Amino acid sequence: MKKSIKVMQKKRGRGRPATGKDPQVVLRMPAELIAAADAWGESNNVGRSEAIRNLVKLGLSSSGARPARYPEKTAAKARELAARIIDGLIDPSAPAGEKAIRKRRLLKGPSDFRDVRVDGKK
Repeated sequence: MKKSIKVMQKKRGRGRPATGKDPQVVLRMPAELIAAADAWGESNNVGRSEAIRNLVKLGLSSSGARPARYPEKTAAKARELAARIIDGLIDPSAPAGEKAIRKRRLLKGPSDFRDVRVDGKK
């Protein structure tokens, strides 16, 4: 009589279940920073790990990539075109000094915003 071959199924469920597939990152932080992350997590109803992940995402998204700087040749051409258009729009009866002041204001923008522009020279 032939012996029957018995196929054994692997037992599953041994050990702790997997919690995630992402790599684990371990870091040291000052106690004040941990307390601030915990407070942020409590106000947003998430735990410490989730709070730190969300805060890192917020920080990375707010820094964002700055717009690419245009080559100097392209920027010069844009300034020239803008100056030509402005010359056609400015009141021809205005004195030459006043025309220059108006043109400079339009090309450079308001002085309040010059400091916060990211495309200007530092």
